[in-house]
Amino acid sequence: MTDRPDYTARLRQLEQARWKRILNVQAPYRWNIRRLGLGRTLDVGCGLGRNLVHLGGNGVGVDHNPTSVAACRERGLEAYTSEEFFAGGHGTPGSFDSMLAAHVLEHMPADQARAVVEQYLPCVRPGGTAVFITPQERGYASDSTHVRWVGFEQAAELCEQLGLAVVRQYSFPFPRPVGKIFTYNEFVTVARLPVT
Repeated sequence: MTDRPDYTARLRQLEQARWKRILNVQAPYRWNIRRLGLGRTLDVGCGLGRNLVHLGGNGVGVDHNPTSVAACRERGLEAYTSEEFFAGGHGTPGSFDSMLAAHVLEHMPADQARAVVEQYLPCVRPGGTAVFITPQERGYASDSTHVRWVGFEQAAELCEQLGLAVVRQYSFPFPRPVGKIFTYNEFVTVARLPVT
């Protein structure tokens, strides 16, 4: 359901909520992404490009929803459909310092999520970084397209299956219990790719 134009329209509607325009609600999330020092980043499941904006021009987005990719391009961001990304030679091995998958894993069954991540991991240099961000309870319940709970344990399990070493897991922007009442509290898992 996340590959249709109506999903992009929903994301636009959520993004344009009046209170979100009045308050600088993205400031802490932008700070969180930037403090990770990700270098040139492949944003898998980039949606409308929120995190591409946070990366300050040092990211390339890829998404299976062509309408979302078009929305990114309208904003002057570099984004491609999955097919365009590989067909256009953007997915060369080791061409990125890191990969970000924010609010992606919870939208698909575990085996499909693993296959998606596996498809893009070779694009990250050896010793590079993979970051997985997923919603906590309130955020998970807020979206009918979420199909699987991905907390710290599930993200760590995915990393183990992919041969990634978990470096750090933390709750953001508030401590873990807040995720039961605050829609935008997130699980963040930072992992390292093998050097060789």
